[in-house]
Amino acid sequence: MIPHHRHGSALAHDTAGLPKPGNPRRSVGRSSQTPRDGRYGDRLGRPGTLPPVPGRLVFFFALGIALFALLTWQVDTDGPLVGRDWSVLRWFERLSAANSWFTPTAHYFCKLGNIQVAVPVLLAAVCLTGWLGRRTALPGWWLPPAAAVLVIAVLPVVVTVVKDALARPAPGRTIPDPSGYGYFPSGHTATAAVAYGAAALLLLPWAADRWARLALLVGTPLVVFAVGFCLVWCDYHWPLDVLASWCLALTLLTVVAWANRANWANTPPARRE
Repeated sequence: MIPHHRHGSALAHDTAGLPKPGNPRRSVGRSSQTPRDGRYGDRLGRPGTLPPVPGRLVFFFALGIALFALLTWQVDTDGPLVGRDWSVLRWFERLSAANSWFTPTAHYFCKLGNIQVAVPVLLAAVCLTGWLGRRTALPGWWLPPAAAVLVIAVLPVVVTVVKDALARPAPGRTIPDPSGYGYFPSGHTATAAVAYGAAALLLLPWAADRWARLALLVGTPLVVFAVGFCLVWCDYHWPLDVLASWCLALTLLTVVAWANRANWANTPPARRE
């Protein structure tokens, strides 16, 4: 059947609120019956409902712990992954020997994992975002900076305990260092990943410019990857040392991400500007 034209239905919105007969749609002119109006998204100036990200953060937190525990177990028991670690290390040695021109640049990238370089960057982001949050009177302005300080303080404790417990030999060697220094996990990789990653997470909600957000989202992972890659290139660490540090950083950064979400979840857009 050919559907009938329903002019009354099509013009119902035009009759809303006018003092003349008509039966407009019930949704016109009424307030929302859902709590959607009172919720705000996690992007600056973009209202909307919040996706169920807390469950995703728990997943990444557990994933980081599980992968870090797996790699630690493999190194401790000389498992199959250690054999693959030797193969990847030999590939890096051949690549480095064939491209020696890149080695001086790689050493500079390795220095980005120094505590003297990475931690001041994080502390600057902590001070800046803390000041901005307090100035705009955010209810939980102190939570993300405190979480960032907490994870960067916990990181060296975890790295030192695991290094001392495993005492893994230097790259390409089978005998541990006589001083008892271990190479698993990589402290420089973990410091760079946690410090720069946490700084990016703190600054991201305040970056209203699209290019600034893109720089944080793309530039930070690239810098973290470059530090880990160059540490293996320069024969400072095994590949598994770097991978384990990235897994540990994933776990710690989810804490900062959760604190960030808890701070911004119920903040009206007017206070974000």
